[in-house]
Amino acid sequence: MARKRKSGILLHPTSLPGPGGIGSFGDEAKRFVDFLHKSGQSLWQILPLGPTAYGNSPYSCYSAFAGNPLLINLEALEGEGDLLPGEARPELDSTRVDYGAAELYKSARLKEAAARFFAEAPQKRKEEFWQFCDTTFWLHDYALFMALKEQFKEVSWKDWPDALAKREPEALSTWSEKLGSAIGEQKYQQWQFARQWKQLKTYANVLGISIVGDLPIFVAYDSADVWANPHLFHLDEKGIPIVVAGVPPDYFSKTGQLWGNPLYNWDRMAQEGFGWWIARLRNDLSLYDMVRIDHFRGFEAFWEVPMWEKTAINGRWVKGPGEALFHALRNALGNLPIIAEDLGIITPEVEALRDQFGFPGMKILQFAFGSGPENPYLPHNHVRSCVVYTGTHDNDTTMGWFQSLKGKEQKNVLAYFDRDGADIVWHMVRCALASVADYAIIPMQDLHELPSTGRMNVPGVAGGNWSWRCPADAFTGKLASKLSRATELYGRLPD
Repeated sequence: MARKRKSGILLHPTSLPGPGGIGSFGDEAKRFVDFLHKSGQSLWQILPLGPTAYGNSPYSCYSAFAGNPLLINLEALEGEGDLLPGEARPELDSTRVDYGAAELYKSARLKEAAARFFAEAPQKRKEEFWQFCDTTFWLHDYALFMALKEQFKEVSWKDWPDALAKREPEALSTWSEKLGSAIGEQKYQQWQFARQWKQLKTYANVLGISIVGDLPIFVAYDSADVWANPHLFHLDEKGIPIVVAGVPPDYFSKTGQLWGNPLYNWDRMAQEGFGWWIARLRNDLSLYDMVRIDHFRGFEAFWEVPMWEKTAINGRWVKGPGEALFHALRNALGNLPIIAEDLGIITPEVEALRDQFGFPGMKILQFAFGSGPENPYLPHNHVRSCVVYTGTHDNDTTMGWFQSLKGKEQKNVLAYFDRDGADIVWHMVRCALASVADYAIIPMQDLHELPSTGRMNVPGVAGGNWSWRCPADAFTGKLASKLSRATELYGRLPD
């Protein structure tokens, strides 16, 4: 499939500047979209938008369908009358994401907003809300799940009363009635999230900017998805995972990575026509214009580890659904605008599955140096059907990466550009833009040449991740002009 050359920026909404301790879908988000437009970009890549669990990782959420209420812009709720004037602007840290403070403040304000909405909102707004509830199939299960999480002090669903953990109809009905107010608050939050995100996405689309979303292949065990669909996962009679996900030992880890996500019962999913996956991707394609699938290789074969293992060493490769899943998705949804995250242990079978459906893969420039001219991440080895990045959310910033290299490794990088170390980050940016790759995406931190303090995530480290935020003056005209000139030079400006 022929694609027009495009470029864009990777920036998760939590990293947007502004008040409230965390980025939101407010004015700063529109200002960033304006910056994308002025700088000649046509892609905005984000991380998963789901409600994050402990650790604040967007890759570990309470739902694969719901949105994170912390991203709701409270000022918009003031404008609609659901909050009183002055309630939407707390004095919280604006330099890093303060998840604890933001959760404490926003949750309280959202409860107030929901109560005022149900008590005072005009009938027309309430009709819009109820239509959203009636047409959002996953909403009640999610809202009940979150209300029960609050009721039982945030413990995992497997530790709820047995009748609830097993979803006995009488228990679900009783608790749905008992927690009606809390369930209503959760549904209100999801309604506001959906409305605000739709407005922001429309604003971007009108300016010619497509949203690139992110879909983690696996879901969290303590999620509404597993609680509501236990038959679609490998669980025992008590609801405990029998096997879990991970990756085998490699150069980076002698014991592999034990992620702990429950694994899908692909046989059962196939018997049901992959309906859950069709619903999931349909939901994502209503939120985004393109979707990057994290750990794409798991569809061809995944690393299965027995639940009782302490490391990922004693796992095994198990065949995934392969082409059967993507045929079902394509038959149900039509064209699949998917980017395949094909990093790590990639076999010819994984590449064949990716190429059979025409999904572009990923090339990371930080992986390109140090193993000779045949390295597939080196720009002269790129192919058109791929997305090139200087780095991703899991990498150090390009400045931090370069500064961490040993002398010989730095020389290998500089020899490729035939330059000294000055302006190394922008050499990498221009290299990405110059690539034959259809798409080039640059993390916002690299456009500002930030050191390691700007890093978004350090895999395997429990604390301190996901908290980087743009400074208030990040979206300058000077930077937009600089990026626009480079984008035009390498033929990536939109029509």
